[in-house]
This record gives sequence, structure tokens and C-alpha cells, in this order.
Amino acid sequence: MEKKKTWMLACALFLQLLCSVSELDRSQFPSSFLFGTSTSSYQIEGAYLEGNKSLSNWDVFTHIPGHIQDNSDGDIADDHYHLYMVRIFRRLGLSKYHPPQFIQNEDIELMHHLGVNSYRFSISWSRILPRGRFGKVNSVGITFYNRLIDALLLQGIQPFVTLNHNDVPQYLEDRYGAWLNPQIQKDFGHYADVCFKAFGRKVKYWITFNEPNNVVVKGFISGVYPPQRCSKPFGDCLSGDSNIEPYIAAHNIILAHATAVETYKKEYQAKQGGSIGIVISTRWFEPLRDIPADRFAVQRALAFDIAWFLDPVIFGEYPPEMRQVLGLRLPTFSSEDGRKLQHKLDFIGINHYTSKYIQDCIFSPCEEGSIESTAFVISTGERNGIPIGTPTSMPDNFVFPDGMEKMIMYIMQRYNNIPMFITENGYAQGSTSNDPTADMLNDEGRVEYLHSYLTSLTRAMRQGADVRGYFIWSLLDNFEWLFGYTQRFGLYHVNFETQERTPKLSAKWFKEFLEGPEVIESE
Repeated sequence: MEKKKTWMLACALFLQLLCSVSELDRSQFPSSFLFGTSTSSYQIEGAYLEGNKSLSNWDVFTHIPGHIQDNSDGDIADDHYHLYMVRIFRRLGLSKYHPPQFIQNEDIELMHHLGVNSYRFSISWSRILPRGRFGKVNSVGITFYNRLIDALLLQGIQPFVTLNHNDVPQYLEDRYGAWLNPQIQKDFGHYADVCFKAFGRKVKYWITFNEPNNVVVKGFISGVYPPQRCSKPFGDCLSGDSNIEPYIAAHNIILAHATAVETYKKEYQAKQGGSIGIVISTRWFEPLRDIPADRFAVQRALAFDIAWFLDPVIFGEYPPEMRQVLGLRLPTFSSEDGRKLQHKLDFIGINHYTSKYIQDCIFSPCEEGSIESTAFVISTGERNGIPIGTPTSMPDNFVFPDGMEKMIMYIMQRYNNIPMFITENGYAQGSTSNDPTADMLNDEGRVEYLHSYLTSLTRAMRQGADVRGYFIWSLLDNFEWLFGYTQRFGLYHVNFETQERTPKLSAKWFKEFLEGPEVIESE
């Protein structure tokens, strides 16, 4: 009876929202446009020590009490490793993990039901090369991802594959310090080569790194991510130097990216016919005050946040805004580095959720220890006590749809309209174990958020921005890094005790949107 009431309420809300957001439809996007959902291996797969996988840095990090808000980990997460296509496995006699009531939960069927034509996921480096280039390729890991890719293609869903989404083999961290050592460039290049060789015939979209700017800031300035290296006043870590190490780590990531791109361009692209890019975490910034100092501060903040990685991989050099502030703290690229960087990416991936205000700190003091103070700026979500947009349950995330359009136009103009994909965009729901499931399913706020950000995206595209796809974060509620399971971003609600997946109002809305009229493009 309770389920029936919940369903009727959801249907009523769904019809109400359809009426209120009807001005946006599928026909505003090209017929070739990719619509999908995003996930990452550590956040959904589970099976953290199955299939000959080794420990990743996040496996180790989350097992230390106090690192994650609810003291949880990704050991099981969404159990996607076992549940991505249960029905097929059961038919073949290969699945022995779950009782029959879980058959309806298979994740590829959820995507197929939504009607998406692409799925962005990441490969676990530790599942493919448990000891990096110092060990053998794990055939069990290769088999898992080949089955996943094949199952997607059978449903008409294009794989959009990320090689590195935060996690690295702990073995490389222990052996030589991972991103602080140039050896990591060779290791990542070897890993990329293995993946191109194993999956490239079927994968047409490759991403080298997800949000390297976020990984470096949190891992080497504030120290809240592994490897937890930082120094005061930015953070209180056992070791590290927040003034030097972030730029060393970023330099190695940039050159690791260049190594992988060079390998793909020279050895695989012509015969496999795919493309390769990188994904950057982006926040739009508005000047706090309508004065020149804050307007210049916005440009400086964007350079430190986004151009830090995109300028080198596109132009071959760090942004002048950073070089002017940091001087010799920024490494330089050798002639050999420059040769690698000549192999350009094919697209830019944009992860965008929110926007903030920026205040200049050259002429007024910054808050000591702010991670943004390296750029002599400070960010805030409020102006005169009024938020920049409706606050969400995720700290510092506000609903500010105009930021989507403005961010796309900034990247379009700075990088000569290189093709772009919105690789993540989503809305958080705070969650506790006491929250009624019905409240989580009736995610009207998420529907309004997605509608408003997609509308903002269409405005950028009408101005000529070459955006070719949009991926919602996320398909499923999952392990949300430092927040554990206290924040839910999924179109599908997950009961983490039973692993039951249930569509939310937003899943119904997205399905209805995707079933709308398509543009029929002439030859």
C-alpha cells in the first residue's frame, strides 16, 4: 500500500513538472548529440579485492577511520561489478552472487530503459595492472571491461571511457611516490597502451584524466585526498609542501596525458577511428564587486582553476596568469616535453556543477590558508548575505544555471572552440539512514536543476559553441568521495543494504526528455 501511494505521488509530481518545463526538448540538440550518464570505477564497482585487483590509493585511504564523513568506503559501493548485467550472467550460469529478486537491478538495463545513447565510465587502473608496469596485465580485469563494453554496444550505448578517475594503484604510490615522480608518466603511458590495445576497437571516446585540477588541489594543497600531502597554513598533513608539490604533481599528470595522447595518435587512432581528450573540473566565477580588481581576479581564478591544465595540453605552456604569480614555482617544459605536447587532444570534457563569487586579494588580504589564495583571490557563495543561487545539500554548491553558458563560452573563446562534452552535471541530495525513500525518489529539485542547466547549455550552443554531448552525474547513487554515502546524485535511488535500484522522478523526466522529438538533419 505504501509503495502504491509513493508511486501515485511520484506520478503526480512528474506530470506537474512536465507541464512546467515543457519549453526544453530533445529537438534543440543535433541528432548526433550524445546523451548519457557518468560514473567512476571506485564509486560504483565494489569487488575491491576480487578478480586479481590490487589495492588502489582510495582503498587504502578510506580504510583509515576519520577520512570519510560517514566512515564508509567503496569496498562494495553499488556492487556494479556483479550487477551490471545480471540477467545475461544468470542465463550463462556465471552469476552466483545474488538471489533472483535482484535480476531487475542490472545497470545496463537501467541505461537502456532511460534511452541514453552513451555511458561514461572509468577503468580501474588497479584492476588492469595491479603492479603497474612492474607486473603482468590482469586478464580477469580485461575480461570484465570487455564484457561491459560488449553489453553496452549490444544495447546501442556508446562507451565513453575514462582512464583515470582519481584512483591509482597503491603499489605505485609505495614504490616511488606516484604523481610526484616522473616515472608515473611511463607507467600511465603503459597503462593507456594496454587499454587502447584491449578495448580501442570498440571504444570511440577516450578520456585520459578526470578532474586532475581537483585531484592535485585536494591531494597536494589541502591534503584532504590521498596521498594527503600538504603544509600549513593550507592543511595539517604529516608531510608535503603545498607551495611546491602541487605544481610537480600537475606537471607529471600533464606529461602523462601527453604520453597517452601521443601513443593513441601515433599507434591507434587511424585504425581505431576514435578520439581522445581530458576532463576538467570547472566552476564559473562572478566578480563579488563591480570593480576592475575583482573582474581581473575572476580571470586569474579561472586560469588557476582551468587553464592550469588546458593551456599546456593545447598551447604547450602554462597560462601567463599563473606564471606571473608563481614564477619559478611552475616547472618548465623541456624540448622533449614540447614534442609530446604537439599531439593535441580532440575534445575537452567539462564537469560543471556550480558557480561562486570571487574577490581580489592583491589589494586586500586573503584568508590565510585558503587554497585559492595562491592566485590572490578568495571565493564565496554569498554577496551581502544573499547566495549566488539556491544552496544545495553539497557544501559550496549552488544552483546557478547561467554559469553553464558562461563557462562554455569562456572555454570556447580561450581554446578556439575545440569540441566540448559536458561530462558531468548533477544535483546533490543530502542523505541519512533515516530518510524515507519516498523523499529521495521525489527529487523535484534535481529535475528543476537539470532542466535549467540544459536550457543554459542550449543558449551556449546557439552562440556557436561546439558542444557534442551531455552526461548527468550520476546513473546511480554512489560513494561520493569524502562525503561517503551522505550525498546522493543518482537518477536511480540505491538501497545500499539490498542494492535495489529504484527510478527517481528525475529518471522519469530524463527518459521523457530523451523520447521527445529529434532534429532530422539533412545530408
